[in-house]
Amino acid sequence: MTLVEMSYWDNPANYASGGPSTNPYGNYTVVDSASQEILHMVDPHWYQYPPMNPLWYGLLAIFMVVMGTLSVCGNFVVIWVFMNTKALRSPANLLVVNLAISDFLMMFFMCPPMVINCYYQTWIWGAFACELYGCIGSIVGCCSIFSMVFITLDRYNVIVKGVSATPLTTKGAMLRILFSWVTAIGWCLPPLFGFNAYVPEGNLTACGTDYLKESLSSHLYLYFYSSWVYFTPLTIIVYSYTFIVSAVSAHERQMREQAKKMGVKSLRSEEAKKTSNECRLAKVALMTVSLWFMAWTPYLIINYAGMINKPSVSPLLTIWGSVFAKANSVYNPIVYAISHPKYRAALEKKLPCLSCATEGRESQGDTTSTVTTNEKSESA
Repeated sequence: MTLVEMSYWDNPANYASGGPSTNPYGNYTVVDSASQEILHMVDPHWYQYPPMNPLWYGLLAIFMVVMGTLSVCGNFVVIWVFMNTKALRSPANLLVVNLAISDFLMMFFMCPPMVINCYYQTWIWGAFACELYGCIGSIVGCCSIFSMVFITLDRYNVIVKGVSATPLTTKGAMLRILFSWVTAIGWCLPPLFGFNAYVPEGNLTACGTDYLKESLSSHLYLYFYSSWVYFTPLTIIVYSYTFIVSAVSAHERQMREQAKKMGVKSLRSEEAKKTSNECRLAKVALMTVSLWFMAWTPYLIINYAGMINKPSVSPLLTIWGSVFAKANSVYNPIVYAISHPKYRAALEKKLPCLSCATEGRESQGDTTSTVTTNEKSESA
């Protein structure tokens, strides 16, 4: 650390603020450590900020190492268990595997470069690598979104439509997976060809969309992009879960009324237990989706703030977008390991040290569309 840095961080007030709005030390800025190769990609906005406290880089590196290890290992186990367990090879679970693949790729490609950049406190990989990093991150993030939407729609199809629903087939699942990847690639390639751009973020440890570029085409791209990959999925998921909760509540109410007429305490037959299991799994899916939106909302806010109110975006603020977005890839394997009965059973058999065995799990039902649809038919 130079004498200028030491004198700056000797002031305790600067720790809390992450740096004043103007640089009090002449030309010493957060950008000074960047290589000449990427300077043309750095927006002039970042030159007004002094270097960030090195403590932030250390904390970010530690966080990314922990999250990266959990994500890569957790999602690899999910993929391996699902693909090597015959009972789990269902069309609906193909969507789960696709989600795990996108989450795995997220941290496998995003974590190591970011950790190394934290050590050097700047982007060291060059201009092309920055564009590639931003593009890959956007593609796998979008694919994760669409995978989550299709999982939600499958739950809606099974629980709300019931016996009238068309069961999800393997072909249908593969077409949905293909759509997720093709659409994600289609939306994330334009910045490489002049519609917006992938540039270093303010803390210079990661690269993403250029939300500071003041051009109509750049802003239009971000508005359309966010509408397709954030607001549209949010609308679909809220709509689906509104009817899922309504359908489950109506079924439970009918069960209670029927039990009361028969003068018994409960009608919890095996079929009813499995139907109740659908309610539990719907709640798990809702929690997973909620965690995803909690992860990506900060990044959306940063992008919109950069377009609408540029002075409100600081290098320290950009850290939180990266942290919350990448942490999402850790949630899904944990949620499915805890909630999926047959996954837990297979995990206990194949990797006993990682199993989440619970008493009575053998009585819990499958979560595939085919089995669930049969249960609805029988209950009708």
